[in-house]
Amino acid sequence: MRKFLLSLSVISALSVHAQSINSETVDFRVLKAPQTSISENSRTYNITVNSPYNLTKEDVIKQAKKEHQEAVANFSNTIAESQSDYQQSLKDYNEEIIKAKEKFALESAEFKKMSLLERLTLQEKGLKPQLQLPSKPVYSKPSPPVYREPNLNDYFIVDNNVLASQIAIDGYKKGNPNVDVYVTMEKVNFQDNAGQTYANQPTKIVVKENGTEKINTTISQDFTFVSSQPSDNINKPTEEKKYLGNNIKAINTFLNDNYGYKTLNKQVKLEFVKNKGEFDDLEKAHIYVTTNLRKLQANSDQTNNNIAFANMKKGTDIWEQTLKKVNYKDKKAPYNAKIGKYINFNLIRLNVALENKKDAEKYLNEMQEKLVDLDLSYNEKAELKQLENQIYK
Repeated sequence: MRKFLLSLSVISALSVHAQSINSETVDFRVLKAPQTSISENSRTYNITVNSPYNLTKEDVIKQAKKEHQEAVANFSNTIAESQSDYQQSLKDYNEEIIKAKEKFALESAEFKKMSLLERLTLQEKGLKPQLQLPSKPVYSKPSPPVYREPNLNDYFIVDNNVLASQIAIDGYKKGNPNVDVYVTMEKVNFQDNAGQTYANQPTKIVVKENGTEKINTTISQDFTFVSSQPSDNINKPTEEKKYLGNNIKAINTFLNDNYGYKTLNKQVKLEFVKNKGEFDDLEKAHIYVTTNLRKLQANSDQTNNNIAFANMKKGTDIWEQTLKKVNYKDKKAPYNAKIGKYINFNLIRLNVALENKKDAEKYLNEMQEKLVDLDLSYNEKAELKQLENQIYK
């Protein structure tokens, strides 16, 4: 009986300390703040682009119509030229007939001089002289010109206004600018190196705030890889269009890193222990963190966000305090490696999602010191590696 009671007590103890770890994905929004902070009511801007590109859709259509009108006006000359060309081809044809007959006569004479055996041999090989006459030319009257809309895909259509419309600062409005951006770009330069094509497009960016110059720099100066073929073998208009598009992206990235306010939709997976009673503090920590993550607002006024972060810290403080209780060697301990693993993962995931890379690195280092005792699964190892890459990229 005593042995039976002892067994029951052991089973009861194991059930108390058995942890059921679940997870949920929390969606939240944050505002990516720029390097240069400008008050919300002053976020207006203007983009001015100066480039060697000046071809518009209207230019292409205008040129196509002009060429059509010229073709219509010149149609009588086109007819006359076609008739003249036909008469010349007839003359050439008659001359070719004479030459063909003369050639046949000479070859036939030589053929007759051969012995019977030689003639039979050539005949079997299909080499007996034959009269080959050219086809007589046929006159084809040109059709009247018909206007067709040009295929715009065949043209590199871009001008300064189009380029300016592709550049934007997130969180700003155009008009009555407080921030003036002046972009001066050169034409794409192609360069061959070891049989491969590289290109650059030096682009000067000047930014003025209320007339005062704040930025004056040049980007896209370094030559980057374009093709494994030499420049003579590539479609330069296509490659130039592609390179210009990438340069516009680089301009946008530069401006938004310095001035843009962008709303980022994010999500993070957070784990939690379900057991009631002994792990109530951990449940409370989970509620603190997830609830306040969802309260984050993507706006410049950080008052509400500061409150949310302060309350979120109450949860992360509980996680950190719990980590001090973890016994990584004893699987039967209430706070064992299983608890330590999910809390470490949570702290790393959360700080990576919030782009707190310094804190994320700290928790990563602490977790890596315990890896021998954590017994990570294949998927957990892959996730940890992915988190590490995000921290150090």
